Amino acid sequence: MRRMTNALTILGIESSCDETAAAVLRLEDGKVTLLSDVIHTQLEEHAPYQGVVPEIAARAHAEIADRTVAAAMREAGIGYDALDGVAATSGPGLIGGVLVGMMTGKAIAQAAGKPFIAVNHLEGHALSPRLGGDCAFPYLLLLVSGGHCQFLEVRGLGQYKRLGSTIDDAVGEAFDKTAKLLGLGFPGGPAVERLAKTGNPKAFDFPRPLMNRPGLDMSFAGLKTAVARAAAEAPLTEERLADLCASFQAAVCDVLAGKARRALEAFDPGEGESLRFVLAGGVASNKAIRTALEAEAKAFGGELFAPPLRHCTDNAAMIALVGAERMAAGGIEGIGDLGAGARPRWPLDEASATLDPAYATGLKGAKA
Repeated sequence: MRRMTNALTILGIESSCDETAAAVLRLEDGKVTLLSDVIHTQLEEHAPYQGVVPEIAARAHAEIADRTVAAAMREAGIGYDALDGVAATSGPGLIGGVLVGMMTGKAIAQAAGKPFIAVNHLEGHALSPRLGGDCAFPYLLLLVSGGHCQFLEVRGLGQYKRLGSTIDDAVGEAFDKTAKLLGLGFPGGPAVERLAKTGNPKAFDFPRPLMNRPGLDMSFAGLKTAVARAAAEAPLTEERLADLCASFQAAVCDVLAGKARRALEAFDPGEGESLRFVLAGGVASNKAIRTALEAEAKAFGGELFAPPLRHCTDNAAMIALVGAERMAAGGIEGIGDLGAGARPRWPLDEASATLDPAYATGLKGAKA
């Protein structure tokens, strides 16, 4: 049985892509205290392929999941009996990795007699700025990562409305594929950002897809193709590579800023509420994108919130936070979500995803 207390201590586990992570978080009267935060990356395993290989990722998770959890518990300085629940990413993501983390979490929950909380990875990103405790509901959210790119209205825990989404590649995916075709290595996003700092953002006139179309849907596949064509026109000197990266990044910033402007103009936080604009997901660590979106928020009298750089990319602290907030809200009783299954796709706004899908069925387009 869960202890009746204002404080909740949750073990979180994340394994949806190429990070194996575990964290122990305490939530007390709305205040977050992170007792431990362990993240193992798989950069060396995937670098030869310039991208994440699902089977390699799943095997790597299986090899170190138990050790990662053990390290997080040691760092927190508590035993499993001190936990109030165990939360693990149960989707969306690479199904092999999701299964490893979820089954690890279920086993610990069963052995310790604690509730299990199946967490939507996207909800973890959506709540990640709240790890600092200074980002209250409601807010406008732009979730940008390797597999996801969407605007969402966040009214409260579990209250998510999709406003717009990419209809093909996500922003992070476009960065990684651009890096791969330019031979910049893996991970691609940081490599493109690093080279862009020394390049001319106006050297190439790349397209800004869907900028003149109403609504908040986005597209980045054509931009990536434009970079590929420009790269093939002449030898890739260091200067040309920097210019390509800078021009590509500038186009992404323009698209996101333009769509954000439209979203901020339409978003109503409610009477007496401040205008909060949240940027979350791995791409939120890109400083040029942060700067562009911060300017848009300020133009509307609002404020941009983003998690610390460590918690922009995949991590278990955000998963533990979702678990803690759901338990605090009374949504988890008994054994919790022990019967939940792994989901390779799991939209935050399932109603919108069903009625108005952002992409056709099949192995293409955005993951959410």
